[in-house]
Amino acid sequence: MHITVIFIQSLIVGALVGFAAGIGAARMFNAPKVQALGAFRTLGEMNAAEGDPVSHFSFGLGFFFNAWASTVGAGAFTQDITHRVIPNWAAAALLIRNKKIAETVHNPKKMGIAGLVIGILVVTFLNITSSAIPESLQVTAVKVLVPAANTLINIVMPVLFWLAAIDAGHRSGLFGTVFGGLAGLIMGNAVPGVVLGILLGKGVDELGWRRITKIMLVAIILLFVLSGFFRGFDIETLKSLHLSTPDWLNHLHGLVNPE
Repeated sequence: MHITVIFIQSLIVGALVGFAAGIGAARMFNAPKVQALGAFRTLGEMNAAEGDPVSHFSFGLGFFFNAWASTVGAGAFTQDITHRVIPNWAAAALLIRNKKIAETVHNPKKMGIAGLVIGILVVTFLNITSSAIPESLQVTAVKVLVPAANTLINIVMPVLFWLAAIDAGHRSGLFGTVFGGLAGLIMGNAVPGVVLGILLGKGVDELGWRRITKIMLVAIILLFVLSGFFRGFDIETLKSLHLSTPDWLNHLHGLVNPE
């Protein structure tokens, strides 16, 4: 009886979440004409897949394992389910039959229906498996799944996206390599930097060095500078080089982070 209740609730929640996530992901590609429900990283990561169903599926799969481990161990979903797994798997399902992105991934109706189906399958699977696994086995499952997911996300996925950046052209390869390296050093994962490099490179290829692409470049550089500062990357870099940290820099960090 307990499993039956969880199953029925999972169907309802999965359908609602999947439908909203699918529509929101598709509407992001139609902004600013329409209001979108989604996240910038979802848009960038889906663009990085370049309409390849295998890339969409493999990217979502990497985060699915991590989300599964969190569900089994902590009993809670991560944001990767709505931001990464459902949108990418919905896109992969549509692109298998039709490679035209404008008619599939950018179509809110089709993405909503595909997201609804994927949401039902994903949420039901996660809830049923997490409730069926004995508590004694949950610890073991987490110890196995978390390292595997971390390896996939931190090592395999950056390599796949870097190869995609190189394949996308000289500019995308150059920016993807530079920004990916910086993201790996500052953020611990190269994927965000590679995605930004692909977006900037493809933007320059299609538009040239116009005002919008220059603004993108400045915004990305500013993003890395601020991210490095708030993570203390500048101080750690000076320490690794056995250089003394200037007093004004320590004072600036003290103002931002009094602790």
